[in-house]
Amino acid sequence: MIDFNTLELQTDPRGFATLWLSREQKNNAFNAEMIRELILALHAVQGDPDIRFLVLRGRGKHFSAGADLAWMQQSAELDYHTNLDDARHLAELMYNLAKLKIPTLAVVQGAAYGGALGLISACDMAIGTHDAQFCLSEVRIGLAPAVISPFVVQAIGERAARRYALTAERFSGERARELGLLSESYAADALEQQVAHWVDNLLLNSPHAMRACKDLLREVSHGAPTPAIRRYCENAIARIRVSPEGQEGLRAFLQKRTPNWQSAPLTQEPRP
Repeated sequence: MIDFNTLELQTDPRGFATLWLSREQKNNAFNAEMIRELILALHAVQGDPDIRFLVLRGRGKHFSAGADLAWMQQSAELDYHTNLDDARHLAELMYNLAKLKIPTLAVVQGAAYGGALGLISACDMAIGTHDAQFCLSEVRIGLAPAVISPFVVQAIGERAARRYALTAERFSGERARELGLLSESYAADALEQQVAHWVDNLLLNSPHAMRACKDLLREVSHGAPTPAIRRYCENAIARIRVSPEGQEGLRAFLQKRTPNWQSAPLTQEPRP
């Protein structure tokens, strides 16, 4: 396991990983080191065939307060090309998270500002507390949410993205759920119980089928049902029906038994 300074990557023996933003004293604010480590962590998760899905969380009171002030001060002193390199590293992080082959679930509490909305938007699903606070705050300091904008627009729609990017208004977890940024929002004292519920629900599903679903939805999400899309979908269902997990799932259903990917116990503690 990789040793990180700004993150913790925990692998649960049931078959999933939790990636913690762990700069609690800085409210999990981004800096260049955290971005580099997040890229490395996603690469490690992608390369582990035993990880079925990823949960992304923040230690402490806040999910992430956005960009670190010291890092932003350094950026202000850099030339265009060095800033471009920084932007490319952040973009690599966001695109790698969005393209991760396994399902991703963000869990949000406290503040989620600036680039944190990019991380949340790049995940497949997100849950959080009613009183979480979200903000595309960049225009308040003379910037724009450039790198994260494609993911935010995809998550909440162009009209809402225009409003919140141009006004820099803060909005709550309940509003984030209405916009589609969060799948669900909960009372703060119910969050951990709900995380456990989401984890248990994902563990019921075929790991291979979840990966295949991500590939399928990525392929069909932007286009009309063209002849090429139709052929892709026909091939997708044929491939998964004859796959080992597809065969196991069908047999288990017909035989009224539990499929083999649900056989892991649900009470083991995660390992660091």
